[in-house]
Amino acid sequence: MLKIVILCGGNGTRLWPISREDMPKQFNKIFGTSSLFQETLLRNQKLFEISEAIFEVVSNQNYLFLLKDQAQEIQQNISSFILESCPKNTAPAITLSALNSKPDDILLVLPSDHLIKNHQEYITDVIKAIDMAKKDFLVTFGIKPLSPHTGYGYIQSSNGIVKKFIEKPDLKTAKDFLHSGNYYWNSGMFCFKAKTFLSELQHYTPEVFNNISEIFKNTPKEKDYLRLSEQQSKTIPSISIDYALMEKSKKVFCVESTFDWNDIGSFDSLSEEFIKPNSCYTNPTKTIQYESNNNFILSEKMVATIGIHDLIVIDTIDSLLLTKRGESQKVKDIIPLIKKDFPQLTQQHNITHRPWGTYSILLESKNYKIKKIVVKPNARLSLQKHFHRNEHWIVVSGTAHITLENQNFELHTNESTYIPMGKIHRLANEGKIDLVMIEIQMGEYLGEDDIVRIEDDFKRC
Repeated sequence: MLKIVILCGGNGTRLWPISREDMPKQFNKIFGTSSLFQETLLRNQKLFEISEAIFEVVSNQNYLFLLKDQAQEIQQNISSFILESCPKNTAPAITLSALNSKPDDILLVLPSDHLIKNHQEYITDVIKAIDMAKKDFLVTFGIKPLSPHTGYGYIQSSNGIVKKFIEKPDLKTAKDFLHSGNYYWNSGMFCFKAKTFLSELQHYTPEVFNNISEIFKNTPKEKDYLRLSEQQSKTIPSISIDYALMEKSKKVFCVESTFDWNDIGSFDSLSEEFIKPNSCYTNPTKTIQYESNNNFILSEKMVATIGIHDLIVIDTIDSLLLTKRGESQKVKDIIPLIKKDFPQLTQQHNITHRPWGTYSILLESKNYKIKKIVVKPNARLSLQKHFHRNEHWIVVSGTAHITLENQNFELHTNESTYIPMGKIHRLANEGKIDLVMIEIQMGEYLGEDDIVRIEDDFKRC
């Protein structure tokens, strides 16, 4: 069986402020109607016509509802989930998937946040990788470089024979790699038999193999889930698959690929998709650039520039990022500083997704906050209470089913109710259309952590 393993646990910090902890880049619909995660599912559906295949996703447990919602949007079934409490890099994630497979299963391991456009060339290279995996090779995909990129690792390969892996080079070295013709960008995509991978890992990095094997053995198996506890996750070493195995094994084969690939790992990489000749992507930002050139601007409003050059400008409702072109890889370095003083800006978008729907902050001050709340059909929030705020609820559309202490009642369009501080309450939508509400919070503390959950359909604390 072919198991398409999608690694989907990253936070995408290099694309802040578009990417946040609660809604990282793989779930954002940057290019239109589909997210990068959805595009990953869609382009691999062709493999189901070639072989018996299933999808397995390895991700943070907090993203389970996003994974299910986005897969359902495109009507794609995901057979199993491996859920971590905290990310521990690629080697543990892939090892868990291999242990969760039959020995002869072929694993096609893919990041969830890469962009690949010429799908037929991609499928051709994947079929080649599967054939080599059946011969007990650990297959990696090298991408023919188009520029001296310093943000990627490289693979030195000749006719598929891997000589070495190279970390991100300086510009001079990257130029030498480009001209040599036998260096390829390391795509982070792999293909191998489960038993071949595990045997090689046990041989070269036994401490990682033994650690993950013990955790796997002691983790209860649910029907479609393997869910690691927080305590288990803390004992897992954080190590990449390249360090743990690929740089050491003698069984590595490189599929030297030419399909159009972009890891969207920075705003410089993202900007390339809008400026390529015959690009199918159009920058939605309206700009007037006067005596300005070579700027990449993404904004939800019109932006006018005068006399600026070589800048990246990313403007969202609550944050503004300015960086020089070629420097956007460093966005990840500023995140700890932002997190220290403005933690909510690294975690949440203005629109926050929850298992039951979404909420948007319309206006916020020290003692009040106004939200738009959208509850999906047949969904409900937790039974909860707050210690520091009162709430006023107004129905915009749909029908709200309210629990307030021992009362149960309905609210319709233009009707409202008041939720006093400390009172146990719940909001539910039992209808067939979205319930849209306006919530006005008032109190001395309005943080999202002022929630005591009495009962929750999604098993949150």
